[in-house]
Order: sequence, then C-alpha cells, then structure tokens
Amino acid sequence: MAASKAVKSSGATGGGPQSVGRILAILDLVAANRDGATLTELAAYANAPKTSLVGLVKALVEEKALRREASGRYVFDERIYSFAARVSPGLDLVRVARPFLTRLMLATGETVVLGTPARDADLVVYIDKVETESPVRYTVNVGERREMYCTSMGKAILAHSPKAQIDRVLSPANLMRFTHTTVTSPDELRKQLADIRAEGIARTHGERVEGADGMAAPLLDVHGGIIAAVLIAGPSSRVAAHRSRMERELLETTKELQQALIHPTVSAG
Repeated sequence: MAASKAVKSSGATGGGPQSVGRILAILDLVAANRDGATLTELAAYANAPKTSLVGLVKALVEEKALRREASGRYVFDERIYSFAARVSPGLDLVRVARPFLTRLMLATGETVVLGTPARDADLVVYIDKVETESPVRYTVNVGERREMYCTSMGKAILAHSPKAQIDRVLSPANLMRFTHTTVTSPDELRKQLADIRAEGIARTHGERVEGADGMAAPLLDVHGGIIAAVLIAGPSSRVAAHRSRMERELLETTKELQQALIHPTVSAG
C-alpha cells in the first residue's frame, strides 16, 4: 500500500469539521490505493479510532460512495465515479455528445448511454445517459461500471483495445456467467470482437441482464484508438422488433458524433 501522510482535523465529533476531515481522509486513502483499504488502514490514515469511523464508513456505503468488497476492503462505488465523470476531461465529451444521444433516443424510443473505458480497471464506466420515457425501460446510473465481455458497450470498447487488455479480459478465470445467454468461451468472444471490428457494432441478448438487449458502436479517434462507445438498450422484445432500424440509427449517429469529436464544428443538427 502506498504510504501517505495522515490527515488530522479538529472540531466537533458530530457533523462538524472533524467528521469532514475524516471523510476526506477516507476518500484520499481509497483513491491512492487501487485495491482499496480496510477499516483498520482507514483509521490509521485518518488518525482516528476505528469506532469513530464505523458510522462514517457505513454512511459512505449507504450513499454509494464506497463499496465493501468480500475481502473486507473498501473501494469506490458508483457515486464517486459519477462525480469523476462530471469533472474529468470526459466532461467535454459529454457536452458534445449529449445532443446526439438525445436525438438517438428520440429516433429509437430506447435508453441511450455514453461510456468510456475505466482508467483503473478492465471495465467500462457510464458517463452520460438519456433515458426513454417509456414506463418499461432499461435504466442505469451515471458512474456505474460494467464488464467488457458481456455487455454491448464493453464489447464495442474491448474490440478496439490493446491486445494485452483483450487477453487479460478474456482469461477464462475472469469470464463469469450472469445469465444463461452469457458468452464465456474465449474463442467465441474473440470471434465476436473480430466481427465488431468488421461491422462497427456490438450486440448482446440478455447476457448481463435477463430480458434486456443492447447494441453499441465505438467512437474512435483519428488513429483508430477507442474514445468511447454509444449504447442503445431496452427490453428484449422491443429491441428485437426494431433491431434493423435501431442499428441503422446507431451507426449513423455515432458516425456523425465521431466527426463532431474530431472536427468540433460539426453538430447534431
């Protein structure tokens, strides 16, 4: 674990400056360590007894700022990644992409999501969304992270990722089955990634969430490197009924969005 200077604060023990200082110390230590931290490590770093941190850590977990792993270590959860997505360089991507996402949602009637590769793990992170108003719909939270091998967005991004990352993600030990349609064969997944590179679109049928289908297209830079991906997702029956039209709309929109990212004078119209 990376060694860091303990953070000391003073003040009231309730919701005052001392609690704020301890919360910042907790977040600081977790941010500095990819595998998170135990309660004992957090207490030592914050220069506070474990008993005084239990309530703060519990509140951070309840607010989805932290998540407790099976190992007992605390890591960041979706709330923190949502904040990061909004203040990172991805903010410009969100600003440029939003009109395109809205247009695509209106054209398809399904939820549209923008995502990028996570910087600290072999995952994708959702950085923006435009949800359909249909009462039955696919819904996600900005900041959520998903696997690369069993989601449309993940496959679209993984297909254009470095070989070392593809090999790592497709290691048999990492391929967990979520539903009866989850593909867990490394050979079959490699074939899918080749098809995605050839066709420009990734498809899934209830692989991560039962009853939900998705399709995603990558956004590439001028050198063919991955920037992000755009996902359309919805109930399997609705997606199946309109798949051809939705795929056409997705490819047209992502082509225009990619041009807008490379040439900022282009707009969604």
